[in-house]
Amino acid sequence: MKPPLLMLYLICVVILSLLTACEPAAPQQEIDQTSGRQIAVYGSWRSPITAQDVVMPADKFGELQSVNGGLYFIQSQAELGGKVGIKRLDSDHNIVDVVKADFDVKSTVNGYGGSPFLGIGSSLFVSKADDQLLYRIAPNQAPVPLTSAGTRHADCVTYSKGSRIICIREDHRGEGEPVSSLVALNLNFANGGEVLTSGRDFYSSPRVSPDNSQLAWISWQHPNMPWDNTELWIGTLDPKGGILQPKRLIPELQGAITQPLFSPSGQLYFVADFNNWWNIYRLSDNGKIEHVLDIDAEFAVPDWKLGNHNYAFESDNTIIASYQRNGDVSLIRIYVDTGAVESIAVDFGEISQLIAGDNGIYFIGDKITPEKGIYKINGRGTELVYAPELPVFNPNFISQPKSIIFDSGNKEPVYGYFYGPKNPAFIAPTGTRPPLLVMLHRGPTSKASLAFRRDIQYWTSRGFAVMDLNYRGSSGFGREYRRSIYGRWGQADVEDAVRSAGYLVNKGWVDGTKLAMRGRNAGGLTVLSVLAFYNTFKAGVSYSGISDIDVLNEDLNKFESHYVELLMGKNENELIKRSPMYNLSGLTEPLLLIQGSDEPHKENKQSKRIFTALKNKGVPIAYLSFDGENYRLRDPKNKATAMEAELSFYGTIFGFTPADDIPKLKLINAQHFKKQ
Repeated sequence: MKPPLLMLYLICVVILSLLTACEPAAPQQEIDQTSGRQIAVYGSWRSPITAQDVVMPADKFGELQSVNGGLYFIQSQAELGGKVGIKRLDSDHNIVDVVKADFDVKSTVNGYGGSPFLGIGSSLFVSKADDQLLYRIAPNQAPVPLTSAGTRHADCVTYSKGSRIICIREDHRGEGEPVSSLVALNLNFANGGEVLTSGRDFYSSPRVSPDNSQLAWISWQHPNMPWDNTELWIGTLDPKGGILQPKRLIPELQGAITQPLFSPSGQLYFVADFNNWWNIYRLSDNGKIEHVLDIDAEFAVPDWKLGNHNYAFESDNTIIASYQRNGDVSLIRIYVDTGAVESIAVDFGEISQLIAGDNGIYFIGDKITPEKGIYKINGRGTELVYAPELPVFNPNFISQPKSIIFDSGNKEPVYGYFYGPKNPAFIAPTGTRPPLLVMLHRGPTSKASLAFRRDIQYWTSRGFAVMDLNYRGSSGFGREYRRSIYGRWGQADVEDAVRSAGYLVNKGWVDGTKLAMRGRNAGGLTVLSVLAFYNTFKAGVSYSGISDIDVLNEDLNKFESHYVELLMGKNENELIKRSPMYNLSGLTEPLLLIQGSDEPHKENKQSKRIFTALKNKGVPIAYLSFDGENYRLRDPKNKATAMEAELSFYGTIFGFTPADDIPKLKLINAQHFKKQ
């Protein structure tokens, strides 16, 4: 090699060495010598549970009915925007689409619907979402509408007289509030129906006795909700049509009566909370009310939707029933002649739609583990007969819930489920505690449950602790607890969120400097209120949260038209006093607002108003709006985007870098946050 070339070669080697030395060294993974796990701060752990796993579609189903040896149920199809069809499960466990999801089965009676179809023989009578007409759908025939425009029907039952069915009707054809009634519909041609009874504000749960001689039903009046005070009626069905001698049951105590059901021999049973708990009762031959099973547990749920079924007759002497007690769900067999009880299952987090089929009792169950589906009672156990497709989870990454009870400060218990961080590949630095994410249900009478939730595992597998809170007003803990929110909405729920965090910090389970919360709708109101009136939490995420309660009160349907009055009282000043929109001075912590653009104008406007106000005030804030969405964010892609935005948001606030390859959320006024 010639000297000039040799010199040039040496120069290149030196330059290359210098350039290599200037490159940043790859980050070294610090490994815990005892466990062999990687050491990383909470929140930054890499997890196999992705946002796409959490929002995987087509797993919502319900409304069981047994017809001619087959089991019918509704199931949504997320690929069609959450539209709902009807499936049939035959005796060999084969699944057939009876009504395609593009038909979109849905009732909107009382705003929330429920019980949108009835099966008789080979025909179905189905409420259609877009026009709310009731259609007859028979094999090899086009759907035939049977009802008039401007009316809505649901909760229908068969009635042998003259090819008719009995339904709840909500009539919107007049001025003012829609009129509710019980009607009989002819199944052969379109007609307005024959009114069987009317005059009450609301009706539900028509039930016909096995010999078709009697009809029982529930009604209630403003300002009550169906979980406050209701009326149970029973009348004789006239062979020529109509109801003879309707009689209201007059109990000694007021209460919420629900789920009337005739036994195979014709005795009337029902659920009522006369003694604080929704227990099963029956009407004796001499007209007296008898307690079937006296237990501090709930055998019913608030009837936001029609068609709830928490018990069914296995025989004239045995009832299969589900109940919730101190947050736990149980499935039991009750021997009504002796009062003896036999446990069937305790590994479910939610049980609904208990019905009697031709060859057994069926129900919809969500287990504490990642299993859900339709089950059949099999002796003293249960058998899974249908399950939707769900993502498979490594059990080593699943955090198990711990039931929590703490004091509200007024000697009232408050309930919740605590989930600690869980990831076998990671461990946090010594002496650190995880950030806490308090989850607030859509309330006020909704509830957190032990049913497996993919979204909770998304957070815990990344190093978060989660508190799924059943603040005062939540259902499943008795009438007194359910009604303890009355007059105190925007206060009791807010106090409970704050105290739940304090309880966990004092336990040493979470980092008191890294507290966040998330909620949707009414839960979003609680998020905003906590940030406005307390300085406990360092961040909040509100999905379609309410910020102006007075505006909400102006936009309620008939069903909820008196609900805010029950929750807050009649004093309009209280609505302003408890609305975050009018208390912005206390709202200084970082906030993420997530909204669907197709929500009702007033709700959408609330989020925009509070976003603009806080942005101008200099509060660190981000706003995500999804076109074509309502508060549910039905599109899985949008759901995943929102969840990843949350993770980025918490990373910014709590000072960790998410392991996920996700877009970084732009936080407006982030410079103000950095100065804090």
